[in-house]
Amino acid sequence: MSGPLPRHPILQAVGNTPLVELTDAFPEIPAGVRLFAKLESVNPGGSIKDRPVSRMITHALAEGKLAGGRRLLDSSSGNAGIAYAMLGAALGVPISIVVPGNASKERQDRIAAHGAELILTDPIEGYDFALRHAKHLASTQPEKYWYSNQYANENNWRAHFETTGVEILAQVEAATGGKPDAFVAGVGTGGTITGVGRRLRQVNPGVHIASVIPDIFPGLEGLKPLGHEGDIVPDILDESLIDRRETVTIESATETCLLLARRGLYVGPSSGAYVHLALKVAATREYATIVTILNDTGERYVSTGMWSPPTD
Repeated sequence: MSGPLPRHPILQAVGNTPLVELTDAFPEIPAGVRLFAKLESVNPGGSIKDRPVSRMITHALAEGKLAGGRRLLDSSSGNAGIAYAMLGAALGVPISIVVPGNASKERQDRIAAHGAELILTDPIEGYDFALRHAKHLASTQPEKYWYSNQYANENNWRAHFETTGVEILAQVEAATGGKPDAFVAGVGTGGTITGVGRRLRQVNPGVHIASVIPDIFPGLEGLKPLGHEGDIVPDILDESLIDRRETVTIESATETCLLLARRGLYVGPSSGAYVHLALKVAATREYATIVTILNDTGERYVSTGMWSPPTD
């Protein structure tokens, strides 16, 4: 039996993010093609992860899964961890986040600032090890933890189906009078590409969906390669939606981030990777209206050195 969903001003601030047009920022985009991106850094937690986390945590509370002081536990590369920590602090939910040690210092510091427990794993082991460690903690201490498991939680993709995808359709309609012909994203938990992809396919069965694949470790923070033996494929990922998969290197993603910064948009490397692939999709001239996501802010990666000028 579920109770009412909790309400809080921070929850009301999640979503309804701007759709910015990038067409004029990149002269190589062919005539007749328009490129748009959702600016998710304006969410209160600074990233797109506020959307699924707000739904996962509020539904867990309404369903009594956090009763008795149980801690909400999950693994994260950083952005979801920030959203959990922020919303946990606002809603009075104790939070424990398992994070790979290679997550940027800014993300680790933000999680800790909200009072969440930060459990760091060996950076060499990557994101899947953090996921396995969270599962181990949940299975061995069920009285202490409720495992949110964003990789398998249906509320993850549903948040994007009911908010991100709906917003994209309305905003593209307002800007162009039509619907998106292509959508470019990537796979971390699979929530964004699954939820948005399913919503877009409802109104345009022929919409082209392209996915960024990071190259070899450490690749791009927050994105999974899904091409190596032993890689964990998220349970919620609907791979049947994906028409095109393309590897993007950290170098290409960073270069695109720098180009975006020179055009006034300060975003993280996964956003750079998405725009890099979106420009390739645009170059085919097959799709008139392309939409992608700017997942978070570039300020979250200063300590990684990606913004530092090269040295001789």
